[in-house]
Amino acid sequence: MLRTHTCGELRPDHIGQTVTLTGWVQRTRDKGGILWIDLRDRYGLTQLALEEGVETEEVRAQARELGREFVLSVTGRVAERHSKNDKMPTGAIEIRVETLTVLNPAKLPPFLIEDETDGGDDLRMKYRYLDLRRNTVRNNLMLRHRVAQATRRFLDGQQFIEVETPVLIKSTPEGARDFVVPSRMNPGEFYALPQSPQTFKQLLMVSGFDRYFQIVKCFRDEDLRADRQPEFTQIDCEMSFVEQEDILNTFEGLVQYLFKEVKGLEIGTLPRMTYADAMRYYGNDKPDTRFEMKFVELNDVVKGQGFPVFDAAGLVVGINAHNSAMYTRKQLDELTEFVKRPQVGATGLVYARVEADGNVKSSVDKFYSQDELQKWKAAFNAQPGDLLLILAGEPHKTRKALSELRLEMGQRMGLRDKDVFSPLWVVDFPLLEYIEEEGRYFAMHHPFTSPKPEDVALLDNPATIGEVRANAYDMVINGVEVGGGSIRIHDRAVQARMFSLLGFSDEEAKAQFGFLLDAFEYGAPPHGGIAFGFDRLCSLFGGADSIRDFIAFPKNNSGRDVMIDSPSPISGAQLKELSIATAVEKK
Repeated sequence: MLRTHTCGELRPDHIGQTVTLTGWVQRTRDKGGILWIDLRDRYGLTQLALEEGVETEEVRAQARELGREFVLSVTGRVAERHSKNDKMPTGAIEIRVETLTVLNPAKLPPFLIEDETDGGDDLRMKYRYLDLRRNTVRNNLMLRHRVAQATRRFLDGQQFIEVETPVLIKSTPEGARDFVVPSRMNPGEFYALPQSPQTFKQLLMVSGFDRYFQIVKCFRDEDLRADRQPEFTQIDCEMSFVEQEDILNTFEGLVQYLFKEVKGLEIGTLPRMTYADAMRYYGNDKPDTRFEMKFVELNDVVKGQGFPVFDAAGLVVGINAHNSAMYTRKQLDELTEFVKRPQVGATGLVYARVEADGNVKSSVDKFYSQDELQKWKAAFNAQPGDLLLILAGEPHKTRKALSELRLEMGQRMGLRDKDVFSPLWVVDFPLLEYIEEEGRYFAMHHPFTSPKPEDVALLDNPATIGEVRANAYDMVINGVEVGGGSIRIHDRAVQARMFSLLGFSDEEAKAQFGFLLDAFEYGAPPHGGIAFGFDRLCSLFGGADSIRDFIAFPKNNSGRDVMIDSPSPISGAQLKELSIATAVEKK
């Protein structure tokens, strides 16, 4: 090794020793009689000192030529630091430099490589290899490493075996859009990159590998946002001879272990909530339960008093923002504009304050007497100082809009603390959802999810198909779905029935999934599994909103890697070799 120690390793116990360090120049400070250099590697920072009359003029002259990010090798004696810095682990010592070698000079970086940088997102993405030198980014990747290693330790201890599944697979019509890869050796035919290893892990169960896992790259060609990337990582798991309860207990154990190992937290037993209750009380299937503010339905309370908005609505529903009655008219107008944004979708907002004397003052007082408003107060179990926020309209859209308003109020009221974690299981999802525009049912999770055994008979009646519940479950933490899975169909006839319900002809089902249907005829065990969004889990542990901060080389919101300028055109010769040159030329 070119070094004897790292830049984060030396302590007072090393005083008097001669050491060699290597690293990058963080900054230099020249006070004339003494020159200091902060030398950095991924382990920490060590101060180098060169004092007039102590270190040689040759070495001091070399040091004065150094710029930020120069790569150095330095040999010197560990000495006690006169002005100690208790904010850094090496703050009690410094190195009195004897020899200094520039291993590589560096151009001036386009932004400061410090925790508080002056570089914007786009600039740092372009020079990601420099951004990765910053402590904050490096610590995120170190956290990611710890989560991965802890996951492997836990699953290995539970007799899971890690198996790699193919990356070049077959395109399927369900789910998000596939990334496709042309085959040179099979002109006009294409591979797809996997959206998940779903069918392969089921085949592993047929093969007798009864406990499988993989920390695996997956790919989806979909619109991007802070918690999505075109390529992402899953903790992918499958088990045989299990029921839903076995899956929940096993992977609740995994998450408890990760919180203990990575965050030092005991999270206890995870509560469970049905999909129906999640939608009824929170308006979405991944509720943020760090705070209450449950929905209160008001149809029986507010209708029939002559207010046309409420009387015509399919649903009138609201939330109680405790101790927020002091909101000004300007703040309430801001909330009204918030719910009217296209991405929220409400047409307006009704509000009511519970005043100090217990009376209720609302924005629709002319339609409601104080006696009627007291019924509102009772429905919300409201107290003086509370603010009631109410939406009305078509039930599905209104719940969605109120869910967004609830989260906004939680943020404004400081109830969404990133250092507080509220995990839960959401269970009993619908098996199928009907999409009017398509005129058919789609799988709520994926077409391999089994129905609840007690609901199987409902599949035979077109009027009750929508009532069938899935043997499926999601893990939600702080309003983020971090994992989801199901007990799978393992019977060929049931799987064929599911494909039929989803609009597949027998020929289409055989063409797309014949290999799986055939495998089920060779003794497929009952099985189920789950996949965790590894990037999302890491971002939650790290207290960040974006998963990009926990990916070494992420894409931007357009799916581009601006550092290497990808995606990019390829040559005509390559296109011709792939038998797609003609199509591109015609375009």
